[in-house]
Amino acid sequence: MSPTAAERGREVRRKLLDAAVELIVERGWAAVSTRVLAERAGVAPGLVHYHFDSVQALLTEAATGQMREAAALIGPALAAARTPAEALGLLMASLDSYTGTDPMSLLFVETYLAAARDPQLRQVVAGLLLEFRAQLAAWLAEHDVPDPDTTATVLGAAIDGLVMHRAMDPTVTGDVITPVLARVFRDAT
Repeated sequence: MSPTAAERGREVRRKLLDAAVELIVERGWAAVSTRVLAERAGVAPGLVHYHFDSVQALLTEAATGQMREAAALIGPALAAARTPAEALGLLMASLDSYTGTDPMSLLFVETYLAAARDPQLRQVVAGLLLEFRAQLAAWLAEHDVPDPDTTATVLGAAIDGLVMHRAMDPTVTGDVITPVLARVFRDAT
């Protein structure tokens, strides 16, 4: 049985989103065009604009979808932690899979850079950051961490910054950073 039109449409959208992620990582946000996207996805160029209002809309959906999936990993990490110290250790250890030059790190950096220039993308990324921080702050509040909202903001910024720094200095690892952040948070209470 051949796929329905709706199934074919979903498959084209998926191919375009996958191609967009690959191209953002390989070429950078600004270097992705309709022609290049269509070629990578193996579809006609007209289908890019049939499925998405613009290349920018396609890139935004592709990148923020990946970012949302990465942020969703915080739930299981926090569920595994019994104490704030364990949570910090697990969060920092999870950074070691991000080298700063791996595809996910590059996708985050490219998306943040593009968001600095695009107010609509900035709004979407800011929403993702707020969701991430709210989830982290709720866990911190449940574990009696003082000022959980600000603590979540600082931890989120530290995570993003450490991923970027790893591209320049691979010795910046979770086991190096965890004791420093633990000391800062302990001294702040």
